[in-house]
Amino acid sequence: MSLLEMLYFIVPSAILYATPLIFAGIGGVFSERSGVVNIGLEGIMVIGAFTGIYVNLEYYDVFGHNVIWVAILASLVTGLLFSLLLAVAAVSFRADQTVTGVALNMLGVAIAVFLVKMIYQKGQTDMIQAPIQRFEIPYLSDIPFFGKLLFHDVYSVSILAFAVAILAWFVIYKTPFGLRLRAVGEHPMAADTMGVNVTKMRYIAVMISGALGGIGGAAFAMTVASDFSGSTIAGQGFMAIAAMIFGKWHPLGTLGAALFFGLAQTLSITGAQIPYIKEIPAVYLQILPYVLTIFALAGFIGKAIAPKASGQPYIKGKR
Repeated sequence: MSLLEMLYFIVPSAILYATPLIFAGIGGVFSERSGVVNIGLEGIMVIGAFTGIYVNLEYYDVFGHNVIWVAILASLVTGLLFSLLLAVAAVSFRADQTVTGVALNMLGVAIAVFLVKMIYQKGQTDMIQAPIQRFEIPYLSDIPFFGKLLFHDVYSVSILAFAVAILAWFVIYKTPFGLRLRAVGEHPMAADTMGVNVTKMRYIAVMISGALGGIGGAAFAMTVASDFSGSTIAGQGFMAIAAMIFGKWHPLGTLGAALFFGLAQTLSITGAQIPYIKEIPAVYLQILPYVLTIFALAGFIGKAIAPKASGQPYIKGKR
């Protein structure tokens, strides 16, 4: 396998594995920019993955291959509703956001596995008939080198993920809503004094993170896994959080970090087929994404400063 063939093999796979992390990581950016730490992204992705597979299986006969978009929409709604548990606990009742997020992760897996056993009478679902298929973009795929590298084996959800990242950058840094969002995350009392409804902004931000986390789970389930079990989402939510921190709470930084983690996941799964890399013991490649996640969360990869009010409940009138 030549160097060019290796690139044609690795880059599309890295973009595929990065796609769910981009969705969930951008969701985390919205939540933390408002001052709410969303550790529960893993549980939200689990709920999104289950919803995506369930809708795909049950409504394929009704919608045909378009069922993938119905499934993604259903995962968006389910993730949004599930994230309301975090919003109510952390914003309205001022509960510890880290503990609430951990509870959300455990609850998400428990609910999804319970529903699978109740509906299908076994530990995992059947394989879906309509996974998200890759395709090539006409004309762009004919561009020398970059065409085969970036536009030959493309997933529609990957294009959507890049669009979401750019849209999130525009919303957070170029609109009045984004200005209020960042103000609430940096200095909620000052924002409140200027007439910004801190509670409302934090609710909206958490619900956006839930919606994007749900899409991320569905995207992973309908591209990589093609079915659902309790282990379908295994750490992707935490990698998304690491990508958000590595990307310094910036949408485009998170996009770049997610691509980096996607590359690490690709090497861990397909490394045995790549010359030179296959000489590395498989165990090192398999733990690579998680080691990088630990480094990112521990702050070893560059200095990252969170929004000042991140993780702090806001009590109106309290100094």
